[in-house]
Amino acid sequence: MDMMLSRRRLFSRLGIASISMVLSASLMLAQEQAKHGRKYKPPPATSKITVQITKKVNGKPIMNAAVIFNPFDKDGNDIGNLEVKTDPEGKATIDIIPTGSTVRVQVIATGYATFAQDYEIDKSEHEIAIAMIRPQEQVSSYIDNSGKDSARKAGVQEPIRPKPTDKDSASPKSGTSPSNSNSAPPQ
Repeated sequence: MDMMLSRRRLFSRLGIASISMVLSASLMLAQEQAKHGRKYKPPPATSKITVQITKKVNGKPIMNAAVIFNPFDKDGNDIGNLEVKTDPEGKATIDIIPTGSTVRVQVIATGYATFAQDYEIDKSEHEIAIAMIRPQEQVSSYIDNSGKDSARKAGVQEPIRPKPTDKDSASPKSGTSPSNSNSAPPQ
């Protein structure tokens, strides 16, 4: 009986040891899976950018101008773009651009020349003031048009058609014969 009791103790001790080994192995496996699982990466810090759009001529705000934000990260990779319209005060605000990135701001307003410029966003709040100008003539190597207003006005352009001259109006209309036009009128 003594031997039977010692065997039971031995098996119970072995059972306890095996259970503790299984538990410790499963704990190690859970820790290993935690290392290889999906890690939480907090979003980057963002900056609030406010763009004020005005007319250069009189300083009045431009409502409904399209302000396009195109941010690039530190490596020069394109992050995407977002378009915001200006409010009645001429302001467009966005607060999702990552701090430390470069953003290209493009402004398109009806009747004004398109504006585009790159800005370094290094602060938590950034204010940009843009004064829009009327379209300018194209500068070429043949003609220096710098500073001249555009010859074409904003809006839909009608094609230029030659105006009829007096000589054209004196010519006979189609459908009449030349002999009738030279003869004297009946009396």
